[in-house]
Parts: sequence; C-alpha cells; structure tokens
Amino acid sequence: MMAQYHEIKAEHPDALLFYRMGDFYEMFFDDAVAASAALDIALTKRGKHEGGEIPMCGVPHHAAEGYFLTLIRKGFRVAVCEQMESPAEAKKRGYKAVVRREVVRLVTPGTLTEDSLLDARRHNFLAAYAVVRDQAALAWTDISTGTLHVMPMSPVRLSPELARLAPSELLVAEGSEASLSEAAADMHVPLTPISRGSFDSTSSEQRIAALFKTSSLEAFGSFSRPEIGALGALVDYLELTQKGKLPLLQPPVREATQSVMQIDAATRRNLELTHALSGGRAGSLLATIDKTLTSGGARLLERRLSSPSLHLTTVQARLEAVSLFVNDRPLSQTLRDALRKVPDLDRALSRLALDRGGPRDLASIRNGLGQSQDILTLLGASSLPKVLSDASSSLEGHDPLLHLLEDALVADPPLLARDGGFIAPGYDADLDESRQLRDEGRSVIASMQAQYAEMTGIGSLKIKHNNVLGYFIETTATHADKMLSAPLSETFIHRQTTANQVRFTTVELSEMETKILNARNNALEIEKRLYSSIRQVILDQSAKIANTASGLAELDLSSALAEIAVDENWCRPDINEARDFHIERGRHPVVEAALRKQNGAPFVANDCDLSGGDKASLWLLTGPNMAGKSTFLRQNALIALLAQMGSFVPAAKARIGMVSQLFSRVGASDDLARGRSTFMVEMVETAAILNQADDRALVILDEIGRGTATYDGLSIAWATLEHLHDVNKSRALFATHYHEMAALSNKLDGVENATVTVKEWDGEVIFLHEVKQGAADRSYGVQVAQLAGLPPAVVQRARVVLDTLEKGERDGAPQKALIDDLPLFAATPAAVPAQKQGPSELETMLDDIHPDDLSPREALQLIYELKNKRIAK
Repeated sequence: MMAQYHEIKAEHPDALLFYRMGDFYEMFFDDAVAASAALDIALTKRGKHEGGEIPMCGVPHHAAEGYFLTLIRKGFRVAVCEQMESPAEAKKRGYKAVVRREVVRLVTPGTLTEDSLLDARRHNFLAAYAVVRDQAALAWTDISTGTLHVMPMSPVRLSPELARLAPSELLVAEGSEASLSEAAADMHVPLTPISRGSFDSTSSEQRIAALFKTSSLEAFGSFSRPEIGALGALVDYLELTQKGKLPLLQPPVREATQSVMQIDAATRRNLELTHALSGGRAGSLLATIDKTLTSGGARLLERRLSSPSLHLTTVQARLEAVSLFVNDRPLSQTLRDALRKVPDLDRALSRLALDRGGPRDLASIRNGLGQSQDILTLLGASSLPKVLSDASSSLEGHDPLLHLLEDALVADPPLLARDGGFIAPGYDADLDESRQLRDEGRSVIASMQAQYAEMTGIGSLKIKHNNVLGYFIETTATHADKMLSAPLSETFIHRQTTANQVRFTTVELSEMETKILNARNNALEIEKRLYSSIRQVILDQSAKIANTASGLAELDLSSALAEIAVDENWCRPDINEARDFHIERGRHPVVEAALRKQNGAPFVANDCDLSGGDKASLWLLTGPNMAGKSTFLRQNALIALLAQMGSFVPAAKARIGMVSQLFSRVGASDDLARGRSTFMVEMVETAAILNQADDRALVILDEIGRGTATYDGLSIAWATLEHLHDVNKSRALFATHYHEMAALSNKLDGVENATVTVKEWDGEVIFLHEVKQGAADRSYGVQVAQLAGLPPAVVQRARVVLDTLEKGERDGAPQKALIDDLPLFAATPAAVPAQKQGPSELETMLDDIHPDDLSPREALQLIYELKNKRIAK
C-alpha cells in the first residue's frame, strides 16, 4: 500500500494527496505534517519507513469538502485519490493485491464547483495570461457557471483587469512568474505556473475546437494568437485538474478593450465597490445596493458594478428595463415573488456536467424551469423593453424536458443517487416491481415469524436481521433444547449460540432473503440508470438551460435595481455622449444607509456641476477635516459608475456624459512589503492618473501632497491641478487643505472654488456638510482635535502656537523667529478654559416643555418668557 502511495504522490508533488482508505482520506509523511497543522487535527504515526515512524493524519470522506475549503484558503492544492474498486474485487487478482487507486481530481482555488466551497453570490474565476512576442491576452472562466471570456491585454492593463475580475487563480507560463508576481501580489491572486506548451497557439486551437466539436474557431469570432493561447491554457489546465471530465463551457466571448469603463485597482479599493476597506463585503457599495433574489442575479450585479458599460445604447436599454419595474410596482412585486423560488441553475448544470451532481441538482433544474414558465406567463401580457423582451424569450422551449422531470422525480429527492428513492412511483414499471417486492418483503417476514411461532409454540420467537447473518430466527436460550431436538431440528438449522439467545435459519427464510436483497439492489441499480439517462437529457439541452438562467438573472437584476430606486428615492439619470456632469442633491448611498441604520440621521445632499462650457469642469474643494469632503468626492464618482452600469442613482436629478475612465486617489497607506511610504504610494497613484486620464475621464483627488513638507506638498498639488486642467482636460474634483490654491480659480478658466461649510459655536465647530461656492478661510484642525478627545492642555497649547504663527505670518515675521519666540510650557500647565458644567437655564426650561400639551395661549406666553430671559442677560 505504501509503495502505491509513493507512486501516486510522485505524480503530484506540489499537492496534498488525500489517499482514500475505506471511509477516510489519509495523508502521510510531509503531507500529514502540513495538513494536521493547517486543519488543526491530530497527527499520529503508522508503521515504519527507512527506520523512522511514518506521520499520518486523516479526515472522514463524507466531511472532506469543508477540509478542502480550509486548505485552499491557506494556499494548498489537494489531489483527491479514490478507490477505483472494492477490496473484494482486488482480492480476485490475488490475496495480497492492493485496491486500485487513482487521482480523480485536483482541487485548486479556480476549479471549485461545490456549493459548500463557493459563495453563491460571487463568481469564482480561473484566469490565464498568455504572451506571444509583443502581444498578450487574458482569458477567464467560471467553471461553476460555464462562462468563458477573452480579451487582448497589454501588461500595463493587467493589474486593473485582475482588480475587476478578482480571479481565484491565474495561470502563467513557466518562467514568467517573476515578471507577473507584482501585479498578482497587488491583487492577492495566486499564480499557478504551467507548461509553456499549454499556451502554444497551434495546439490550443485544436484543443478548443475539439472541446466545442467544431473544425475551427471562426464560428465564434476572430481571435489573436495570444487570445487562443490563453483560452487553450485554460482548457488544458481543466483537463489536467478534472482528469478528463471537462465542465460545460459556453463558447468563448471576445471582450473589446474599450467596452467597459476603465477603473484601476486603487480606485476600486478607495471607492469600496465590492469590498470595504476593512476587507469584508459589508460596508461596500455592492452590499448596500444588492436587492437581488437569485444567485445568478447577484453574480450579474457584481459583474455590472465592476464593469460599467461604455456603450450608450446598452446603458439606455438597461435603464429602460429598470424604469418599467419602477413604474409598474404590481408587476415588479409579483415577479420578485416568483424569483424567490428560482434555484441556481448555472451551478446545478455545472455539477451535473462534471458528474459531481445528484438528484437534488436534477430537482433544481426542474424547479428552475418550472418557475421560468410561471414567469413567462406573468410577463406575457406586458409590453416589455428590449432587455426584458430578450430575457423573456430565453425562458421558452422547455416543455418536454420539464414534463420529463416532473414525471420522473419525487418532490424532495435525497442528496446522493446512491441513496435511492428519488424516482417517482409510476415512472418505470421495472422499478415499481422491484420496490414492491422489496417493500412487501417486510410483511412476508412478519407473516413467516407468526407461522414459526405457531409451529414451535414459542411466542417470543423473532425474525431479525444484521449485516453478518442476514435474516435469522432468534429465541431465548431457555428454548434451545426444544429447537435443537426433533422434529423442529429438521426445519430449523442452527446458526449461532450466544450467552442469552440461540439463532436459526430455514431454507424458506434463506430463499426469501435472497429475493428481498436482490429486489433492493435491483431497485437501486434501476434508479442509478435512470439518473444517468435523465442527466444526459439535461446536458443535451444545456445551452438552452444556460440561456434561461441568464434571462432569469437579467430579470432579477432589473427588478432589484428598481426596488432600491423606489425604496431610496433614486432618479433615472440622463446619459449622453457630451461632457456633462450635472448632479442635483446627490447622496452617497453607503453613508446614507449607514446613517439611517446608526441613528436615523438624514444625509445632507449636495449639488455638483463639472459640465464645462460656461461652467467649470474642475472644482477645487476646501474645508476642514470631518466636514464631508471625501464623502462628496466619492459620492459623485459612485453616481457616475451606477449610471453607466444601468442603474438609477441617489440624486434628485443627474445628467452625465459618458465617463471613459474613473480615477480616485482618496486616502493612502504605506506599503511596507514593497518599501513604499504613504507619500510614495500617494505619488505612484497620482502619477498613474496624470499619465492615463483622458478628456472623458472623471478624476477625484483628495489631499495631494499632504505626506511631505508643507511647501513641497503645496507645489506638487498646485502642479497636479494645473496638469489636470491644461493637459488631461478631465472632469475632476480636487480636495485640499492648501488654501493658497484657491487663487488658481482666477488664473484657470475651468477651475471653480467650492467649500464645505461649518459653524463655530462656543469655541466648538459644527459640521453642516453643505457644499457651496467659494473657498474656506481656515481648516479648523484644532477644533477637530478637540472633538477627537485630545487632552484639554494639548488643545489649549495648540491654540497658542496657531495664534502666534498666524499673527507672525500676517506681520511678515520669519518662521524661525516665531518658533524661537513661542512661550514654552511653564512648570504649571496653562489654565484650561472652564468647560460648561451641566445644561444651561434655557436647556433646562426646554427639557420641561411638552409641545403636544401646550394650548396656543400657553405657547405664546412661553415665547414671552424666553424673550424676557434673553433681555435680562
């Protein structure tokens, strides 16, 4: 057995070998040491090897999926080695023959299909990057749904595309890992080097054509050599990991480079599109707007949010679909009630194709197609826009398959085919006959027990069953002599004697046992055969079923976007090809939702106009920290993104010219692993914007230059804004604390000053969160520090230093002289202004007033009293 283990392990040296032994997967040697630590399970010993004990650990085969997920998340790959025959079959080859075993599957991050290992609401992409001379391409697939895409990809675009797709695994040619490791590491995508031959375009073309049973790829479009190489590498890797059982892949779709809005990795991170900065999904834009009811709809929402369209007709068609459900609320609610019952057709189909499915996947196909027919009937009488009309038409044509599944399957089938009991009575005559014999066997056994009890005169006689003896007759030991004596011994054959019982059989009982066992096994074999035939019928119609799944996802997404538009009072944006960007009363959807959840506080809406022409295309935004500058910047970027994905937007009115690129540099942190300071990270991100942004881009920049000396930072921010205005000519929002930059609005025609307003009251600052034209005169940093809870002595000292520096600057005194003249802390700390002790007289008075209990005369009298107290003060 260990010789067999070593032979199989040598073929998969980079994977943990899950070696099947009966009901367990066992691991040995270094695999056992690594797995026991990763899974937190016991490490034991078994036998000797080269004088040392062999480390061993194991997991139950029925619970293996959960262990797979843990190991995958910790960076391991798993080779699943199964027993391909029973021990009894192995012994036919000789007494010492070892059960034949083979690796049936390699479990890797990009090749998961089980529901327990995947997030039903997210894609799990496997990607491949191919380079041929000076050209490159990226292909990706989700084998759990069958999608297959490819696009030309320059090295500079690889990192943004990895950020968009977030693949679980990236295949690269051996020897190229070093050049791609930085881009992959930035996106936390594990690299998997495979043979360069897998990327060969000639063999790849033959491989793909064989997969889709075509003579060439021309039927699917025109593909470049790198694109064919990347697609071929995916197929080759799937053949390797799935051991020949390829998933149901849809024909490859070639995506145009300029078909979606370009959003780089830093922007996606800063705007928290699909993941919050904390790392989880909660708090992201996706989590906030996700009202989808199906897994397919949720995955489509994530794709649309990650890839806003650049085609005006596409965006407008999607908005028409959402508008229908916004305006027809009864239709929308009825549709959503039906969608709640739709299972995940894509993943059920994929599991069936890989032969990892079961009766419940057949039931999922049945239930999904059944709901699609109900939805088709529901939508039939409505006049639908094109997007919904196309989705509705994809639901047709499943009547024969649906009738087959409804006739063949029970309402709630078991998980595994080997459990049996999933084929409905009346569907197959042979199966019904075997079941009848199997089930009636119980009554026959009961009848035989009564007959034998009467024959022997022993009322306590029982017929029982176990896995060793099969059916047997049992009496207590007190009746042993009677049963073993003539004439009963001629009928009852002794089988076993225990401490308290004696066990017998009869020829008649043995014959009945054979019939019952044969009936049970025969019924199970018939069910397995029927499962295979029904599965094949489904796979023969897989393309139509996948098309139906896509249509259901489109209907779900359109109705979900309508739901949030109605619930949150969002408006339909006016999208055009101009350079417009006019937002009235815009809001940040995530912050607004968080405020409502925390304390019910309303979000302060603000306008933004970057349309150019007689309006400015670049706003210079000033104001104190905590006033809402970053929120204002982000909300306008999110409004543009939502509009171009085909959604209504959180505003009273929105007119937006198509945005080709979205850039955000809001917040930064250091990157110690790559030796970058916070300021360096900031400069790298800013450089990427200035080098790439075009005149159709939307750029939001926050606090450029803050990570270095004041004058250095001011000069960098100044030059950056000028470059955006003069060279990039992008629509932009530029937030800064360098109030000196406000003078640029007088020099540059396209720049306008805006500020976030605040109020001071009793030495404290109150944030109003309102954006208005003009520039801030100060930053209120000391007041914000006080709000943050700095010790009063520190706050007071900061005021003294600030007043001295500001007075010196007005008087033109040198900064060094001012610093030298600053009074040092005395031995006794400076007196801290007295804090207000308790509520004022006015506040106490107001606390005692209950407006609902006041008569008009009492209310008037109260106003006079308040006026008199004010005069007295």
